[in-house]
Amino acid sequence: MTTRILFLFIGMVAFVGCSSDAPDIHTLCLRDGIGNYVIKWETDPPLEGIVKIYASDNPEKFAKGEPAVYANIDQGIATYITNNNISRKYFRLTFKDKYHQVVGARFVPMDSVQNLRDLGGYYNTKHKMIRWGKVYRSGGLSGLSTLDSLRLSKLNIKTIIDLRSQREMTEAPLTFTGPTIVNIPVNSGDLTEIQPYLQEGRIRKGDAVVYMQDAYLKFLSTNKESFAEALELFLNKDNYPILFSCTLGKDATGFLAAMVLSALSVSEEIVMQDYMDSNNYIEKNRYASLAQDLNADAQEVITLLLSANQSFMHPLFQKIKKNKDYGSVEKYLATELNFSEKDREKLKDMLLY
Repeated sequence: MTTRILFLFIGMVAFVGCSSDAPDIHTLCLRDGIGNYVIKWETDPPLEGIVKIYASDNPEKFAKGEPAVYANIDQGIATYITNNNISRKYFRLTFKDKYHQVVGARFVPMDSVQNLRDLGGYYNTKHKMIRWGKVYRSGGLSGLSTLDSLRLSKLNIKTIIDLRSQREMTEAPLTFTGPTIVNIPVNSGDLTEIQPYLQEGRIRKGDAVVYMQDAYLKFLSTNKESFAEALELFLNKDNYPILFSCTLGKDATGFLAAMVLSALSVSEEIVMQDYMDSNNYIEKNRYASLAQDLNADAQEVITLLLSANQSFMHPLFQKIKKNKDYGSVEKYLATELNFSEKDREKLKDMLLY
C-alpha cells in the first residue's frame, strides 16, 4: 500500500479553524522497526514555515512549552525517537502556529497480543474525527506476557469486551486485572469444527470461503443479541476507554468494529479498510503448527481462515442493504441491535472531536 493510499484511509483531513482558506492537512503516524514514531504530513495547498510537534501520553492533553520536534513543513516527515516501548505516545502538530492536528500510531505493538489497534483518527462523512485512545480492538488477551500487561495497563482501559466463544473463554480464561471484563460470547463457529475435515483432506479453499461467509452471516442473526449487548456498553461514558477482542481480532471483533464505525457515520469504504487491515497485523507464522503435516489444499485453507477477506464481510453489508425491513446499516442498528438514532447521536457526542 502506498503512502498516499495510507493517507487517504488512515490519515486525517484537518478542517482547522473557521477560515475558508484553511488548508487540508493529512497526517499519518507509524512505528518503525525499533519503536520510534515516524510522523508524516501533507498540506493542500502547500505551506511554508515550521511545524512544531508536541508529544503526550494523553491525546486530550498536551503541555505547553518546548516542542519535542521541530521540522520544516515542506519536509513532510519527522521522527520522534524514544527508547520507551511501554507507554504509547500521541502527537499534536502545529503548523505555522496556526493550524493544529492530533495524530497517533493506530497499531499498538505487543509481544503476546495480535492485531491491537486504536480506532481513533478516522473521519466520518461529516468531517468529524474519532477521538484517539477511547476505543481499541484486538486479538485474544488470555496469554499476556509481563511486558504486555504493563503496556495494556498504560492504555488505561476501563472495560474489556471478550467476544470469544464460550469454549474459548473456558479453555483460556482472561485473567488480566484492572479493567471490568465483560464476557459476551459470539458463537459462530471456530477452527475446531473443521479440523477433522482438514486432517482428512476433505475441505478446500472454496469450501472454507462458504464456511466463513456462513459464520459471518450468523453475526446478523443468531448473534445479534450479543452485539446489541456489546453496543450498549458504548453508551456509558464511564466505560471508556473500551477494548473489545476475539481470538484473532478480525471476525467478531471486525463486525463489532464495523458497527461502531458505522454508528459514527464513517464511510463503508473506510469501515472495510479497517477490517482488511487485520491482514497487516496478524502474524500467521504463529499458527504454523496448525498446518503441520497437512496437504497443500489444507494449508491454503488455514491461511484463508487466518485472514480478513472482503468476501466474508461484504455479503453482510449487501444483505443489510437488500433487507426490506431496514435497507441501511443505520436502520439495521436500530431494528436488530436496539441502537437507535438517539443512541448514535449520544455515541457521536462522546467519541467525535
